[in-house]
Amino acid sequence: MIDGYVITLSDNPLSWHSSDRLIASSEKVKNEFKIHKTQAITPDRVTTLMKQHRVKWNYPWEGSQLDLQSGLTKSAYQTVDPDKRIACFLSHYLLWKKCVREKKDIMIFEHDAYFTEKLDYSLLFQSPYDIIGLNDPMGATRRAQLYHESVSKRRGVNPAPKIDDNEVPQGIAGNSAYFIKPEGAQKLINLVREYGAWPNDAIMCKQLIPRKLGQLFPYVTKVQGIQSTTSL
Repeated sequence: MIDGYVITLSDNPLSWHSSDRLIASSEKVKNEFKIHKTQAITPDRVTTLMKQHRVKWNYPWEGSQLDLQSGLTKSAYQTVDPDKRIACFLSHYLLWKKCVREKKDIMIFEHDAYFTEKLDYSLLFQSPYDIIGLNDPMGATRRAQLYHESVSKRRGVNPAPKIDDNEVPQGIAGNSAYFIKPEGAQKLINLVREYGAWPNDAIMCKQLIPRKLGQLFPYVTKVQGIQSTTSL
């Protein structure tokens, strides 16, 4: 049976209760898997963990810059506390490592995800894609309407759409809810070694993971629309 993990700040009531809502929503639609709370990495652990895992941040905090190695333009995310952004990356990164270590497909959720439909995860297992987004793009990514128009033409798992210029990193509709196979997790870990650490949804882009990013339609999750614990 596949496992789901929701990244949760245990000392943050908003994060804790939002994770509870996610778990309750999954039970309400009668999903046949469990979602486990997993402790989010906190900013005070960033320096130690980056050294421990030999990872170096390589993404701008202001403006934009061309990454000569990948040919992609890296544009800064709204971030008041850089360590919160790095902590978010690490929370996903450590789950990617767990996926590879245990050689098991998993689902990864941020605490703002919410199930609206039951997930037929046989569609995910049968898919040729290594990473599959579950989220409705509305409120979860930029150019959400264009994203929706592209993936809603056919039911099932579709390729992650192109919604921007080729040099702009783009992939699934945010990282609030996605399925990942060990092959996809290993690819992401290799990319971090090669390019350095980027925001998790930027390094997980179709340019760096060609033909392996998918999107499930109809969507089975949406974002709750709560205040960000990363940007502020």
